[in-house]
Amino acid sequence: MPACYELKRAKSGEFFFNLLAANGQNILKSEMYSSKSAAMNGIASVQTNCSEDERFECKTSGNGKAYFVLKAKNHQVIGQSQMYESESGCANGMASVKSNGTTSDIRDLTAG
Repeated sequence: MPACYELKRAKSGEFFFNLLAANGQNILKSEMYSSKSAAMNGIASVQTNCSEDERFECKTSGNGKAYFVLKAKNHQVIGQSQMYESESGCANGMASVKSNGTTSDIRDLTAG
């Protein structure tokens, strides 16, 4: 399976997307959006910003696990990674988003 975005609808009615690597692993989850078009704009923002190192920020959670956020040019968070056991895992996750985030494969799972 190639890398892709999955556009989904939450139980609350809001929209979000996940970026999946070629192995099917979720490498980036978006914030919640009030409309489908806003979520699609979020995907476009990831596609635009994922190739720029300065848009990524590695952080440490309250339980000591590493994770990263991807920010737009205006510094708004577009997406967040899963939790990693180490900073090297976090770095690998960022590299995966950089290489997979430009995909144009968007799978709309909001119907139904």
